[in-house]
Amino acid sequence: MKPLQEWFKNPMLAGALFLATVGVGVGVGLLLTSVATRKAESRFAYTTKADIAPDESRSEVWGKAYPLEYESWKETSDTGFRSKHGGSAFRDVLAEDPRMVVLWAGYAFSKEYNQSRGHAYAVQDVRNILRTGAPNDTDKGPQPGTCWACKSPDVPRLMAKMGDSAFYGAKWSDLGAQVVNPIGCLDCHDPKTMALRISRPALADAFMRQGKDITKATHAEMRSLVCAQCHVEYYFKGPNKHLTFPWDSGMTVDKMEAYYDSANFTDWTHALSKAPMLKAQHPDFEVFKMGIHGQRGLACADCHMPYKTEGGMKFSDHHIRSPLSNVANSCQVCHRESAEELTRNVEERQDKIQQSRIQLEDVLVRAHLEAKAAWEAGADTAAMKPILRLIRKAQWRWDFATAGNGNSFHAPLEIGRMLANGITLGQEARIKLARVLSDRGVKTEVPYPDIATKAKAHELIGLKMDKLNAEKQTFLTKVVPVWLQKAKAREDSLPK
Repeated sequence: MKPLQEWFKNPMLAGALFLATVGVGVGVGLLLTSVATRKAESRFAYTTKADIAPDESRSEVWGKAYPLEYESWKETSDTGFRSKHGGSAFRDVLAEDPRMVVLWAGYAFSKEYNQSRGHAYAVQDVRNILRTGAPNDTDKGPQPGTCWACKSPDVPRLMAKMGDSAFYGAKWSDLGAQVVNPIGCLDCHDPKTMALRISRPALADAFMRQGKDITKATHAEMRSLVCAQCHVEYYFKGPNKHLTFPWDSGMTVDKMEAYYDSANFTDWTHALSKAPMLKAQHPDFEVFKMGIHGQRGLACADCHMPYKTEGGMKFSDHHIRSPLSNVANSCQVCHRESAEELTRNVEERQDKIQQSRIQLEDVLVRAHLEAKAAWEAGADTAAMKPILRLIRKAQWRWDFATAGNGNSFHAPLEIGRMLANGITLGQEARIKLARVLSDRGVKTEVPYPDIATKAKAHELIGLKMDKLNAEKQTFLTKVVPVWLQKAKAREDSLPK
């Protein structure tokens, strides 16, 4: 190897070496500056800037100390984005797919089911939906206090005051004047330290039953776990309607089904087939963990709350939304493809999953109607029980695949497996039903009804929608204003 002095005798080589040395020095300097800046930003982001009361549920009070986060949180009221299969706009899902009315016959979801809007509408939408009924002075309505559990930062305040069991066991209408602030700061942050926190006991309880201590979760894990407080599968356990996650044996559709079966749990009995049914809620966290992004260690916040910078300040964007409306700051942080191509990749997965989902829905609608025909033809419980079990298993897989937000993108392989399994189970039920019907003299195909519209599907299952809608309007114009007046009086007495 040549001595260093020999290299410097060549002017071009010496110049190149000099420039390379300067370049490396500048690069290292920028890197160190960036690291120092990020550390400073991190310290600043989690530095408490004001004394906030432990149960302060009004996000606008937090916003005085954390204006950047608060202003971005307010953007969850934006309903302007509509993707091919989702978005933040209002969508009447039953009108788009009336088969669902039949699949949920006898259950409140058959009355009304809309696409979720942003967190800013959490309280308003649960008041407006027909599923919560129309409670008044004489009728306290069909739902328990548990239905408020994930809608508001007023919930941890009330749980601390009432105790978990009393909160869950109350009527939904009993808490209407107390739960008025939509999902906000107190739901995910400790007001004293600003650290991420778990404010709902059901998540911690579920992990504890698995022998896991959630208090030892890392900050990176908490960036998903705060979402998993609500975006999961759950049920109301026992007469007190205790919010419970069915995770004791695992988080897959099969493991949770085994949990429900072992507990002999049923959400409702189907109005047409008399099958003992399960209703999936929104198993987003569980499905996400089964997909490639979850398996590679990403957090919910990485894509739904990506970092942004304003005025030299870096912070998490609290405009929680579909990454498809923010591809540059979410997907393209890691992926180099164009926004159009990335969107096309997502839609391709969603389109293919939807094809299988619709196929399973057709199988299930026919199975429910054929079971109804079998009962009417004189079938007995012994003949029907194994068939109804198959219908329950098939629809559980359909519901689990359908109910989540973004399932077909989060874990398309698992969702595809789930739907294929459901189609097989549903067809097995129909084969057995054909034998039962034939044995009882029904030799022709049970006709598929005209359910081309939501109104026709509601008529098929016997729902009196005019009456339900009129009662709801009375509730919204007579009862809710009283709730809001009481809430205002209470909040006006608090420090601003």
